[in-house]
Amino acid sequence: MDFVKRTIQLAMDNVEEGGRPFATVVVRGDEIIAESPNQVAQTNDPTAHAEILAVREACRKLGTENLSDCDIYILASPCPMCLGALYYCSPNRVIYITTREEYVPYYRDDRKYFELETFYGEFAKPIEQRRLPMVHQADPEAINVYKRWQQLNVK
Repeated sequence: MDFVKRTIQLAMDNVEEGGRPFATVVVRGDEIIAESPNQVAQTNDPTAHAEILAVREACRKLGTENLSDCDIYILASPCPMCLGALYYCSPNRVIYITTREEYVPYYRDDRKYFELETFYGEFAKPIEQRRLPMVHQADPEAINVYKRWQQLNVK
C-alpha cells in the first residue's frame, strides 16, 4: 500500500465532508496501525488534530506510549502541539508530505494567539514575552506531587 497516497486520500475525504485538510497514518512494517483525519471542525475540540488522534489510537491498540517501531505519515509539517506529541511517542520516523510554505496560499488557520507563520518564534520566547498571558502562581505543596511520583516509581 502507498501510505503517502492513503494519507492524502484521508485528508481529501475529510475536506469533502467539511473537515480540515490534514490527516495522519501510523504504520508498523506494512500494516496501518491507526489513521485519522483532523476532527477539529467536526468535534469542536481544538486538540483533535489528525496526529493526536492517530497517535492515541495507535498507542491504545499497541498497548504502549512508545511508537519507536512505527512510521507516521502526516499531510503537513506539524504544528507545535502535534510536534510535541510526535517527539513524546518517539516514532522511527515522521514522513510529512507538504510544508507550511506550500499550503499557506490555500489554507490559513489563525487564532488569537496562534498563527503558523509566527508560532514557532512565539514558542521560543521566554514565558513573560509571549503573547499568551501566563501567570506563575507558586505553591510549595505542589512539588509534593512529583516527590510522591518518585517514591512510587523510582526503585
